[in-house]
Amino acid sequence: SGVCPVQHLEHLPVFVVVICRKVSVINFNQIFLNMVSVNVGLVHYVLDHIYGTLLHRTKLGTPFFSKGWGGTKLDLLERMVKQLFPEAPCQNWPPTAVQPKWKTVWETKNSCLREGVFRTTCDERLIDALPPESHNARVAFLTPKDVSPEKMACVVHLAGTGDHSFERRLRLGGPLLKDNIATMVLESPYYGQRRPSMQHGAKLQCVSDLLLLGKATIDEARSLLYWLQAEAGYGKMGICGLSMGGVHAAMVGSLHPTPIATLPFLAPHSAVVPFCEGLYRHATAWEALREDAAALAKDATSLTEDAASGISIEQVKDRLRSVLSLTDVTRFPLPKNPQAVIFVGATDDGYIPRHSVMELQKAWPGSEVRWVTGGHVSSFLLHNDSFRKAIVDALDRL
Repeated sequence: SGVCPVQHLEHLPVFVVVICRKVSVINFNQIFLNMVSVNVGLVHYVLDHIYGTLLHRTKLGTPFFSKGWGGTKLDLLERMVKQLFPEAPCQNWPPTAVQPKWKTVWETKNSCLREGVFRTTCDERLIDALPPESHNARVAFLTPKDVSPEKMACVVHLAGTGDHSFERRLRLGGPLLKDNIATMVLESPYYGQRRPSMQHGAKLQCVSDLLLLGKATIDEARSLLYWLQAEAGYGKMGICGLSMGGVHAAMVGSLHPTPIATLPFLAPHSAVVPFCEGLYRHATAWEALREDAAALAKDATSLTEDAASGISIEQVKDRLRSVLSLTDVTRFPLPKNPQAVIFVGATDDGYIPRHSVMELQKAWPGSEVRWVTGGHVSSFLLHNDSFRKAIVDALDRL
């Protein structure tokens, strides 16, 4: 008849089938809808893999970690990241204070966008390890006007992999102005104007760069939250991020000494998941890591070149898994108010499997997991309203 059948599902019959004296009622409406749901989910999952193939498996671009492990920087980072875990004697609070230098980008009757710059609040040893371009942090601050900070909330938004600008996160936070929720967007080290000149896109050159990016982001975000509380006087605060930014947001929320809303979106429980199990494993320079490991082994133990070259790719993968296990959020402390933690996962995520999201909730009893229908890429594009709803709900629980 030329009419879309989906529009008339309610008119389909319910059939009764009698087989072997057992009566089974089959609702073909529900079967059809389930088939549609499965097929749509498969499309989202396949889209993630097509996107991942074009981006990571065509070998057209530079892979992750093309310059190896990072030498002594990696040793330093491993020691310092371990200090974040709950068995450490000190969680370093209050953090280093910041006084961003602000300039107004634009101003309307109801809102104002400012950008600020401050020196990274990392330990001096980490500053020496960071590229010079990453020494100064940049932040955008979108606020409603004519509302006092104590009557507002503010959420700090952290960058996902490849998020080099403020725009996407400002678009996510902008509609929340009507709820008196301000948005602060931090530019990560190695991204945007903080990207080293020799780095191509988001493809970090060394494994140590990934840990440096994470540690610096955590330190800077903690300093910004302290500034919002102590200097700006905000009543409620939150931290959120998508994908890699969600991992960092979970860590910051875990370490904060008072309750804050914590919102990891489309985030794994550890960087091991995307790099060792997910699509990023196809974008990793395994041979470069093997050659660098062999060179390091030869220097450290005076092995012959033949012995050092005997290091296998599987051994390299095990080593990377061990290093990236430092990013396992389930090893971090339970946040002060786990009811204000809302994880949002995607039902058909080709990058972040469902079990990884559930490990986060299992580690933090009282937290909530919500699901959006889609894959990693499609959810990133289509489900901002669900992310905003989670932000509002988590802040309401404080």
